[in-house]
Amino acid sequence: MRKLLSAALTAGVAVVVLAALVGAGTSTTAKAAKPSAPSITSEPFGSVGGTDVYRYTLTNSSGMVVKILTYGGIIQQVWVPDKRHNLENVALGFATLDDYVTSGNSPYFGALIGRYGNRIALGTFTLGGNTYHLPINNPPNSLHGGFIGFDKIVWDVTQIQHSSHSVGLVLHLFSPDGDQGYPGNLSVFVTYTLTNDNEIKIDYRATTDAQTVVNLTNHAYWNLAGDGSGAIYDHVLTLAADHYTPVDSTLIPTGVIAPVVGTPFDFTSPTAIGDRIRDASSQQILYGRGYDHNFVLNSGGSMTPVLAAHVWEPTSRRTLDIYTTEPGIQFYSGNFLDGTLIGTSGKLYRQGDGFALETQHFPDSPNKGIK
Repeated sequence: MRKLLSAALTAGVAVVVLAALVGAGTSTTAKAAKPSAPSITSEPFGSVGGTDVYRYTLTNSSGMVVKILTYGGIIQQVWVPDKRHNLENVALGFATLDDYVTSGNSPYFGALIGRYGNRIALGTFTLGGNTYHLPINNPPNSLHGGFIGFDKIVWDVTQIQHSSHSVGLVLHLFSPDGDQGYPGNLSVFVTYTLTNDNEIKIDYRATTDAQTVVNLTNHAYWNLAGDGSGAIYDHVLTLAADHYTPVDSTLIPTGVIAPVVGTPFDFTSPTAIGDRIRDASSQQILYGRGYDHNFVLNSGGSMTPVLAAHVWEPTSRRTLDIYTTEPGIQFYSGNFLDGTLIGTSGKLYRQGDGFALETQHFPDSPNKGIK
């Protein structure tokens, strides 16, 4: 089934849990602070088209820090301790607003994605007897909502949440009928919550006044060894997915649900990300220049978040777990980072310097009749 809205409410939840397997040892690097209670602050971060942009800093009682921009709802930085309690940023991003706004080939670092995450073939779909045409921003397809997707909009902050266990904020965006070719007026609320258990909870909710399609996600890039530390190929990944959706040369799913067993896409047991990327015998790997594929989660979607992915980085011993209510997850190994972008660390991002795990309904599902 497709992600369809018809004058109704849709909701989705993703939970990102970051931790470190603590070991012995000493270091001269700054240690993670441990505030007595969670806190949230804000500061100006420039402006876009005359609209002010703010950066919100969420800190939990364990010292984990998450920085979120109102521009694109972007998770700009995530600071977590390693095995020796050293604090490092593990999310890829830019240091300035101008870098996000002027990036010619946007990698969507940390951004909220909509109306429709991932690719729609030839930028066209039919719904309710009408054919809709979307911007072709990833030729020959439409990607992540078009040229001006939700990642390029300044969201409103409608609520600040604070308790003894967590802090958060609610972002709101209104997308009018016809926005980037999509039908229906759409109102979107996204709640970011940081808990004392080092969880980043992302709760998506949307309503519409007409039949439409929607697929909301977040495009955070991760490097658990630290931003700017190099390639993520030694990170060990496990996915709760026995199947994936093979793609054509334009990265549109063929419509086949294929088993991962015996292929480079088998992450049902812990496997280093780079182990099979250089497998030139796999046409699927060649199409994506690595991994840029949707995995079919064994849960099939759930009313409550279910574990979809586990990642472990052996040097820092940081771990990342992703839980979701969605039926799919897009695993992207940073294949199109090409050394032209400078990150918050001041270093160039090269191919494989970060990975993304985007919880979602399947790419091109408005045309395929699959999830």
